[in-house]
Amino acid sequence: MFEKLLTPPQRNVLEALHQLEETRRKVLFVVDDSSRLLGTLTDGDVRRWILGGGDLAGQVGAVCNTAPFTARENDDLAEVGRTMRRLQITAVPVVDDGGRVVDAHFWESLCQEGGERSPRHHLNLPVVVMAGGKGTRLAPFTDVLPKPLIPVGDKTAIEIILDSFVDYGVDDFYLSVNYKSRMIQAYFEEREPAYRLQYLYEEKPLGTGGSLSALSGKLDGDLIVTNCDVIVRADYHAMVEHHRRENNDITVVVSMRSYDIPYGICDIVDNGQLCAMREKPHYDFMVNTGLYILRASTLDLVPPNAFYHLTDLIDDVRARGGRVGVYPISEKAWLDTGEWRQYCETLSQIKSA
Repeated sequence: MFEKLLTPPQRNVLEALHQLEETRRKVLFVVDDSSRLLGTLTDGDVRRWILGGGDLAGQVGAVCNTAPFTARENDDLAEVGRTMRRLQITAVPVVDDGGRVVDAHFWESLCQEGGERSPRHHLNLPVVVMAGGKGTRLAPFTDVLPKPLIPVGDKTAIEIILDSFVDYGVDDFYLSVNYKSRMIQAYFEEREPAYRLQYLYEEKPLGTGGSLSALSGKLDGDLIVTNCDVIVRADYHAMVEHHRRENNDITVVVSMRSYDIPYGICDIVDNGQLCAMREKPHYDFMVNTGLYILRASTLDLVPPNAFYHLTDLIDDVRARGGRVGVYPISEKAWLDTGEWRQYCETLSQIKSA
């Protein structure tokens, strides 16, 4: 299994982020051609690099930790486990006398006693799913079914989203509903889920954030807000941990995108004269996924019974000197079902998985 965690130092940061999220181990072992350990690379290392303005095309050899904790084949496993607990790490490379990676120790094999979860895994906060839109981009399907109940594989879109949070111990959900709300409620009443599900009823469309005013003064700490047409395959706890460590009022989860324009680009000045030409330029940018982590006190800024987007809340928080940060995930970790082409791509990815 440890072979999937090996990566060369020449690999670029964006590819490494894909590999981290696919392995779900939060760490890669950077090795040379002879499998000698050069360092370890965690998702935290990658995100600090990105948020610090580092290039996605940069090599992981420049980003990794070159002095990681390692183990030897004959080390006492109990002592290795104690060190893993103390350092809160989930995987440790095992190296031979030549520094070559020959194995790895994982949290679940050394530290998981009596059902103990991997470090910092359990979440204890509410999740709000904005499920009131008409889903016009998915018509004519949404003329019959509300967008949250559109099937994605053998589940509805909203069940995939809710189940992904249940995996992190979340059992407190709110659904903001308007269009075909009775159909959504009837569906879940028949399913009888094990988690608690409450409804925020919009008598009229209130945008992507207007219904949150109903929760003002009712929640403490933090909450997660997500659209009902996005599936995020990333570590939710790492997101919340980042949000709290940065002391953010709002954290926007963003997807890293990289794009090469296959043409020469001409820049002109006001009089139509060419001032520069760039041949097939490359761009890295961040896209809003529609998933947010909010400090509950920010809900006091949402006007009652008014059309209000979450982007308006971000503007209001920033205008008051609040902190709004981002948490980057890879392009492959974000699946969108809100439009027909994207829905088909998501369906294909889920089937292949």
